[in-house]
Amino acid sequence: MPKTKTNSGAKKRFRRTATGGLKRAHAFRSHILTKKTRKRKRDLRKKTLVDAADAPRLRRLLGS
Repeated sequence: MPKTKTNSGAKKRFRRTATGGLKRAHAFRSHILTKKTRKRKRDLRKKTLVDAADAPRLRRLLGS
């Protein structure tokens, strides 16, 4: 069985955590920021974990 290739788009968007989880950035932070509150924009800066339901699919994309 050949090795699976890493998906380049996924490689740039997701990082592994020390315990094997997957980190991601929030969406809705690129434009139309004037109508969003300071608190909302500040919270969107923080990283969060990928949902457990999506993790297996992403692990396959990342080749690990």
